[in-house]
Amino acid sequence: MAEYRYIFGPVPSRRLGRSLGVDLTPAKTCSLNCVFCQAGRTHLHTRDRAEYVPTDSVLGELGAWMESDGRADVVSLAGSGEPTLHTGFGRILEFVADGMRLPAVLLSNGTIFDLPEVRRDALRADIVKVSLSAWDQSSFERVNRPAEGIRLDHIVEGYRAFRKEHKRQLWIEVFLVPGMNSGRDKVGRIAAIANTLGADRIHLNTAVRPPAEHGVAALPEDRMEDLAGLFRPRAEVASRFRPGGGAAPEPAPERILAMIGRRPCTAGQVALLHGMEHEAAVKIMEDLVGQGAARRETVRDEVYYSTRTGD
Repeated sequence: MAEYRYIFGPVPSRRLGRSLGVDLTPAKTCSLNCVFCQAGRTHLHTRDRAEYVPTDSVLGELGAWMESDGRADVVSLAGSGEPTLHTGFGRILEFVADGMRLPAVLLSNGTIFDLPEVRRDALRADIVKVSLSAWDQSSFERVNRPAEGIRLDHIVEGYRAFRKEHKRQLWIEVFLVPGMNSGRDKVGRIAAIANTLGADRIHLNTAVRPPAEHGVAALPEDRMEDLAGLFRPRAEVASRFRPGGGAAPEPAPERILAMIGRRPCTAGQVALLHGMEHEAAVKIMEDLVGQGAARRETVRDEVYYSTRTGD
């Protein structure tokens, strides 16, 4: 089985089905250091753009994966950092759309959408998901902890400019953290901004995977359903993963480690994604824990596996 450095999965996505991930930054390089991030704390906190990994190598891996597997619902630029920091992300989106014939998805925190070149390259994605979890600079700094020089008002203006040009799907994710931005008045202020951006879909999310900071809890689903009505269109509450593609062969442990190194997963998600019996997935995951290669953490009564070793 081929080993890849820059692509991973497909991984289970609650919104996209089986998503082949493309990781364009070293772990964890990001313009934010969100308290809720499932990838852990940010190590390189920056808004500086660069070719963090070789673009041609990424394209080579995508081509090799198409020849050897090619089964996924979408290809997503995501992973362990902010993909738009990579100066070649537009070339990669173009290759996915033209060379792979799969929907190209950009999962971005939106922090540098104030740059015209970033908006231009993002136009190549079939789906662009951006984030909005605050209503002013103070709440933005508390929840998302941006790199120096990043302002929420500039981000929002970047979204407005992008929506005027982007004719395909624009999604907004609002991540709610109890005690920080989940009060009805606070969510209402977020909604007042989101409702002016012309999004096709708005998702409410909360900490269903192990977060960056201990003590960050999940907002109950019934509470999120109540808050969903503040948004236009009505927000969708992120649901459990439902597989969208066919079964894949049982993965080697190395492939699972690469997957959970970027996104914590339950044994059930691994089983669904790879067409395995649940018991077989549990055995693989527990064997990895026993070997010291993976760790387990319980969130909302579910056991998640990851390779994160702490802070």
